[in-house]
Amino acid sequence: MKKLLALLTLAVLAAGPLAGCGEKPALPKVEFKNTDLSGLDYAHDFALTDHTGKPRKLADFKGKAVVMFFGYTQCPDVCPTTMAEMESVMQALGPLSDQVQVLFVTVDPERDTQALLAQYVPAFDKRFLGLYGTPEQTAAVAKEFKVFYAKVPGKTKDSYTVDHTAGSYVFDKTGKLRLFVRHGLGPEPIVHDLKLLLN
Repeated sequence: MKKLLALLTLAVLAAGPLAGCGEKPALPKVEFKNTDLSGLDYAHDFALTDHTGKPRKLADFKGKAVVMFFGYTQCPDVCPTTMAEMESVMQALGPLSDQVQVLFVTVDPERDTQALLAQYVPAFDKRFLGLYGTPEQTAAVAKEFKVFYAKVPGKTKDSYTVDHTAGSYVFDKTGKLRLFVRHGLGPEPIVHDLKLLLN
């Protein structure tokens, strides 16, 4: 009986160190200040044209963190404040800002021409890119990115406004979706999170 107990004890002791052999060490948890979307399966890609006339997709910006905002040039409040906020973010990042690409995707393809986007978007930062597509392309990208937008009629046919999702998506340097930035939080949380993604 003693011999059996001794063998069982040895077996338990021997098994102890082996129990964790197949386990991978846990990755350190990254504490983002914005909404963490890591691992969610949408917002994979887009096919649009930038304000210089060049066709663009998400893979074009691999190696940079990408901040992608949906808006329109005649937006009275959310869009210009978001773009000004991103201008402040780029200034706060200093040299790291060269590793960030800001994309402004219009949800008003009827009025936001290439020429208008070329005037509006780089006015905030010359590195920012405006993206546009046909109404069909715009709808497809909005669906892929789960972005809502809808025309609100004005007094005349061309004086409509567009209700739209007020927030930005952030992708890491490999092109993976990582964050959703809600409008109006200020530049500091964005700077904090971009620094984490760029390290």
